[in-house]
Amino acid sequence: MRFGLFDSGVGGFTVLKKVVELCPDTSFVYLADTARIPYGVKTAYEITQIAEEISSWFANQNIDVFLVACNTTNAIALDLIKNKLNVPVFDLIESAASIIQESRVGVLATPSTVKTKAYTNKILGFKPNTFVIEQACPDFVPMIEMIKPNSDLISNVAIGYLRPLLKQKIESLILGCSHYPLITPLLTDLLPSNVKLIDPAEALSLKLKLFVDSKKSNFAKKKHFDNSKFYVTSDPENFSISAKHWLKVFPEVNLVSLQKKGCVS
Repeated sequence: MRFGLFDSGVGGFTVLKKVVELCPDTSFVYLADTARIPYGVKTAYEITQIAEEISSWFANQNIDVFLVACNTTNAIALDLIKNKLNVPVFDLIESAASIIQESRVGVLATPSTVKTKAYTNKILGFKPNTFVIEQACPDFVPMIEMIKPNSDLISNVAIGYLRPLLKQKIESLILGCSHYPLITPLLTDLLPSNVKLIDPAEALSLKLKLFVDSKKSNFAKKKHFDNSKFYVTSDPENFSISAKHWLKVFPEVNLVSLQKKGCVS
């Protein structure tokens, strides 16, 4: 089975790692729109236009399943992606919302995701009496995209983002951007021990495993990096270095131009 997986940068690695742990007999096409990162401060119109280009590109990649590894795109343009791609689409927001057990939930996300209230709406759809507070974190993604971010600086920024959530006595905290699990150790150190940290990629990968298991007989088995491809819209060399750092592989990374027909440059 061949997965298509998209993010604005390295954040999708957090989803990819969870998926290949549970579904090793798969390959993937990973596209990072590094030329236009960060997405979290873009308008809904801009995200919609990008989603249109992404969908057109993946329509030509011979994938069996598509994973929306970017929460901002998930929040704003999920329906567009589902309408454009003739394959099952799995997303982070609904996956995470469906497993919430706590009554007071915090969400860290990009400004664009927070503006949509997508996490609040999905959580309330599953658990109507839940208190949800969302916190925009505009500085996280640019910091995390650095291979070795300044730990003191990012810690101070994180403290500021967490303060209003902790004042509301949250019981769980959703990492509502795929980049944020990359700083899980830092966040764990800053949170009280009674606050449960939720990575939506875990819920998504469990749903995906159920789907893959139900379809296994229809697909040839592969090791997860066999026939797998990485693509970016800028700076493939730096992205390859990031992949080595986060994934412990040093892949060939191909440069693409996201045009309507998704032509490789």
